[in-house]
Amino acid sequence: MPTAAAVVLAGGSGSRLGAEGNKIYLPLAGRPLLSWSLAAFARAPGIGRLVLVTRPADRGRAAQAVQAVGRPVEIVDGGATRHDSEWSALRLLAPAIEAGELDVVAIHDGARPVVTQRLIADALAAAREHGAAVPGVPLTGVADHDLTPVAGTLVRVQTPQAFRADLLLAAYAEADTDCFTGTDTAACVERYAGIPVHCIRGDPRNVKVTYRPDLALAERLLRS
Repeated sequence: MPTAAAVVLAGGSGSRLGAEGNKIYLPLAGRPLLSWSLAAFARAPGIGRLVLVTRPADRGRAAQAVQAVGRPVEIVDGGATRHDSEWSALRLLAPAIEAGELDVVAIHDGARPVVTQRLIADALAAAREHGAAVPGVPLTGVADHDLTPVAGTLVRVQTPQAFRADLLLAAYAEADTDCFTGTDTAACVERYAGIPVHCIRGDPRNVKVTYRPDLALAERLLRS
């Protein structure tokens, strides 16, 4: 039966966090930050392929980080942008997708180490039902340019974002032909796949480590 693939992106930097080099390899609760995201997907039922997208300069650290995962992790070099890195992973997975061996691909930021099994399962299930799914949490305290409060159902989008594998691959192939670069995976799918992206309930604990206090918060959440 077809299974899902998980792609973990680890091509960021540590500039806003004040770190030297890639923040994704900073220590977090006794392990590299990246290893927490990888381990979560390694434990998730139904994940048949696990791909890590890294910067070429970080290949050595990436190889060390995956040793503690407990299952094979395929490492591929990313590109100059998030979109390029996703396309690198999809090219690696393309033969399995075209053969019908993979039905869903989940894309996750390696800088979100507190992702839960429930959120992964919900994203995969929603992608199978709707074709495309992203988690979101309510976004409050938003104002317009004139400081007028914005009412409505705005959400802060998280990862993992999950998509039907054939639709995702086709969308990125068209984007490559058009030289289109999306801001995130959902933007590319919305443009080329012709289906709406379904929003599922996200998790407030699923923090993205961007600034130094985020690192301390993630550690508290992982130890709680």
